[in-house]
Amino acid sequence: MPNVTEKLPINDLAGALAQLDSAKDVARFLDDLCTPTELRALAERWEVARLLDRGELTYREIHDVTGVSTTTIVRVARFLRQETNGGYRLLLDRLGAKA
Repeated sequence: MPNVTEKLPINDLAGALAQLDSAKDVARFLDDLCTPTELRALAERWEVARLLDRGELTYREIHDVTGVSTTTIVRVARFLRQETNGGYRLLLDRLGAKA
């Protein structure tokens, strides 16, 4: 089965995002592109990925801190640690190198 990122509309969207020069520009684009609920879900997944990467909290503690479902936490953990996409890992490593 082909990877989802091999589908043309997603490649087109990724290319458009890559053209943005700042976090402010990305936020403006995401505000136009996504509903508030979609943005909240994306932001929650990113927060969970960062908390999981730190390794200081259990899944239950992450749920208690964020309110994110344990199902979502498990999904993010799987993509962070097992899946071959490597998107979370790429950004976490880049941000860690800047710290």
